[in-house]
Amino acid sequence: MTSRMVKIAPSILAADFSRLGEQVREATEAGADYIHLDVMDGHFVPNISFGLPVLESLRKKTRLQFDVHLMIADADSYAARFVEAGADLVSVHVEACPHIDRTIRVIQSEGARAGAVLNPATPLAALEHILPMVDYVLLMSVNPGYGGQKFIPYVLDKVRRLREWRSQLGLDFAIEIDGGVTVDNVGVVAEAGVDWVVAGTSVLGAPDPGQALAAMRQAAEAALARRA
Repeated sequence: MTSRMVKIAPSILAADFSRLGEQVREATEAGADYIHLDVMDGHFVPNISFGLPVLESLRKKTRLQFDVHLMIADADSYAARFVEAGADLVSVHVEACPHIDRTIRVIQSEGARAGAVLNPATPLAALEHILPMVDYVLLMSVNPGYGGQKFIPYVLDKVRRLREWRSQLGLDFAIEIDGGVTVDNVGVVAEAGVDWVVAGTSVLGAPDPGQALAAMRQAAEAALARRA
């Protein structure tokens, strides 16, 4: 079996908000690698989720790192504040950050890892000049704004090309994917070269999140073993 392992980050967007802290603990106990938090403002995406107070309140519920995805129009003004509130990783959209070089540097200067996010139809060329700076790249495999959407297959081609770029440039950023990943398609996602998988409805929306997470991890590892 190949030594590369796919990390899984359950997204609390799919959690029962009336028992959010409990579900974060359940995800931690089930073996999640990160907790993914989708922050939506109703402007950049057509939905509103949660903000700084929720992040702060959840920080004491788990030892896991918080992977915060800012789907907001004014990420420049808020990125550092999310780090202060407890985020360990903060990703911002290329489409929403006119000064993304500066935004990435600010996040890193605050002590967090910084990621750049691309919507499904945004070309990889938008990352060309910042790839040497970022700690990870998040490729959206649905159009952001809602959970429970179907996976967009052409994003796998972007994953493969991005993996090739990383190898050619001698870089070591992680490749993350978010949207519509399930136990049925996580194998092809892993084979394409994804390092981190965000899982929303397929884990925290399942009757038994722990069992769902374990099944997803097993499917990813089995796919990598076949490729090795």
